[in-house]
Amino acid sequence: MIKERSSFTIGEEATVTKLVSDEDIKTFARISGDHNPVHMNEEYAKVTIFGGRIAHGMLVASLISAVLGTRLPGPGAIYLSQQLRFLAPVRPGDEVTAHAKVIAWDQEKGRVTLSTEVTNKKGIAVIAGEAQLVMSSYLKK
Repeated sequence: MIKERSSFTIGEEATVTKLVSDEDIKTFARISGDHNPVHMNEEYAKVTIFGGRIAHGMLVASLISAVLGTRLPGPGAIYLSQQLRFLAPVRPGDEVTAHAKVIAWDQEKGRVTLSTEVTNKKGIAVIAGEAQLVMSSYLKK
């Protein structure tokens, strides 16, 4: 049985790193239905502000969900909200790291608030935001 955490420390951090592949982008387009040519068509994307194809912002943001659901807060954590700011593009072949840091813990309500960020290999923030989650053991049955 997987044990759900029952307390968190302000400043506690966790990360998940992934290489965003062309196949990831194609798969995300199939799953989401978002076939915007800026993601799918190099010729089209070359003449945009990005100068080439970029990954879907929500594909990259999903790495935040990976760190929250598997590392911190981890199993049993249920999203309540996620605020995101998209700061820079991610291209096929870029390695990105999702970071989460505890900034508030409400023991009574089982709610944890985390700053969230995704950075590229150069350390440049590509997404920044904040998430609030509740631990499932605090939900009424």
